[in-house]
Amino acid sequence: MPQKPSIPKGTRDFGPSEMAGRNYIFSVVRSVFRKYGYQCIETPSLENLSTLLGKYGDEGDKLLFKILNSGDAFAGVEPSALSNSNSLSLKVCEKGLRYDLTVPFARFVVQHQNEISFPFKRYQIQPVWRADRPQKGRYREFYQCDVDVIGSKSLLNELELVQIVDDVFSRMGVRVCIKINNRKILAGLAEVCGAPDKLVDITVAIDKIDKIGLSAVKEELSEKGLSESSISVIEPVLTLSGSNAEKLATIGRILASSTVGCKGVEELGTLMKLVEGAAIRQQVEIDLSLARGLNYYTGAIFEVKALDFQIGSICGGGRYDDLTGIFGLPNMSGVGISFGADRIYDVLGGLNLFPADTDAASRVLFTNMGDAEVAYTLPIAASLRGEGVACEIYPDVAKLRKQFEYADRKGIPYLAIIGGDEIAGGIVTIKNLSSGLQQSFPKEDLASILGFLEL
Repeated sequence: MPQKPSIPKGTRDFGPSEMAGRNYIFSVVRSVFRKYGYQCIETPSLENLSTLLGKYGDEGDKLLFKILNSGDAFAGVEPSALSNSNSLSLKVCEKGLRYDLTVPFARFVVQHQNEISFPFKRYQIQPVWRADRPQKGRYREFYQCDVDVIGSKSLLNELELVQIVDDVFSRMGVRVCIKINNRKILAGLAEVCGAPDKLVDITVAIDKIDKIGLSAVKEELSEKGLSESSISVIEPVLTLSGSNAEKLATIGRILASSTVGCKGVEELGTLMKLVEGAAIRQQVEIDLSLARGLNYYTGAIFEVKALDFQIGSICGGGRYDDLTGIFGLPNMSGVGISFGADRIYDVLGGLNLFPADTDAASRVLFTNMGDAEVAYTLPIAASLRGEGVACEIYPDVAKLRKQFEYADRKGIPYLAIIGGDEIAGGIVTIKNLSSGLQQSFPKEDLASILGFLEL
């Protein structure tokens, strides 16, 4: 019995229609990145596991796809190693699939530091993998479109990322809210609530607030050892409302006794002034419940959510002051943001915002009525392609109706009908498959006519 074809849960096939939409996203994102002076790099899908482990926190480490060494990977493994999954992984798995593009980027910067100029502005559009539970908007294999600048501490870089987000989603016609916080504010909050050693636990718990709600976050904080009085300090900050200026003023008073907290408030205030002067079209909001659970963030953090479509964040990132220090290059501050192409695809599809012509592989299909007609068609098609007009010839002699249906299924807007009369007259008959209207044109004029033809 033949095997039923299938793919792993959390992965997807993309046919021509889906790829047209995805390529539209990549095209918009890439063009905006380039406009701001960012250069493209790529890194391997595989990284040494030692590069990845310990960079994303305990929860992130659990989601790493680890690749078993070839051969008898478990030969010589001591039974004691079985009690520690990370220790065991390093013995039997030397490599893993990348979890994100930021840690591989930090590794790239250190490895190639003598070949690049700082500040280094790079973008990267590649897939990443996470062993997560598949659900709506959450996949095990998905594309990220990252843009980072490293080697500069200027808050102008944070502003530029906000401008890039604004530019990308405005071009796509998607209304978003750009949420901003600062990890120094969260560190200050940990200080003033009397639990500075619990910063990681606090940020990991807060990061889940949209998924599990405030009550469950408070319960998790309690389970992590925070007292009721500490939680009572944190809770009103997470539910703080009002204008951005009012939120800044309130959190400034709460964190007045914390040096690191005050620094975070100062940075956030400066960034918001820059944003206010930059004519940003999208909504920008200070969200003091925003935590971004990744351990390497140290300053500004961002998250972007669609306003008209229910899905998780479609973009996120932040400032990291010493990620390269892990690989031997300390004090190399960077900031970046990542666009989730798969979630953006779902948003554009759900809101019907893909351009109408993204599905069409060709602008025109030439009919095939026989050898003489094909011989007449070939130089015309070659001329069109030379002018940059995508076209194709139906490969088999078939009834005209069948060729119509083929063009319709592929979303090809025009059918070029060539029969004996067309050959005799040196013309091509063009049928608009949307309106049903058709008109004949001299074959020599077809390339220029198809550039703006609207029958």
